[in-house]
Amino acid sequence: MADSKPVLIETTGASPYQVAISAQGPTFFADEPVELGGEATGPTPYELLSSALGACTAMTIQMYARRKALALTKVQIAVSHSRDPATSRDQFHRQIYLEGDFTTEQAERLLEIAERCPVGKSLMAGADITSARALSPPGHPHERPRDCMHEPAMARACDEFERTG
Repeated sequence: MADSKPVLIETTGASPYQVAISAQGPTFFADEPVELGGEATGPTPYELLSSALGACTAMTIQMYARRKALALTKVQIAVSHSRDPATSRDQFHRQIYLEGDFTTEQAERLLEIAERCPVGKSLMAGADITSARALSPPGHPHERPRDCMHEPAMARACDEFERTG
């Protein structure tokens, strides 16, 4: 599987923490809250991480529901983040709202597939992170980043889930 094209992050100089993020859609900002020295012009990095978990969860549930022809009409997810003071381990809590015409058993299956979303699995397993100094700007300003790894990962999660019953 090929690597995704990089998401580009660049300081803006507009505030102490603001960065511009160029991803698949329009460029947007990440920042820190005003009370922490930022300008609150965008989500914090941990809010982005929570958003990634929630987005992946909703997309995986939708994919599974489509495959099973379930009458799922809406998924809404709230994700909160905290850190255990005793262990310093990050904790994410998802509240998952499902709307549609399905049985209690089908709703339980949709909650089970939520546990297999690729971003959630990455967070639970941990990841290897490498860094290298770039001698010139690493981005390509005319080429939009594109993640081609997430959709196949969701499909694999659904396939594996279906095989387990």
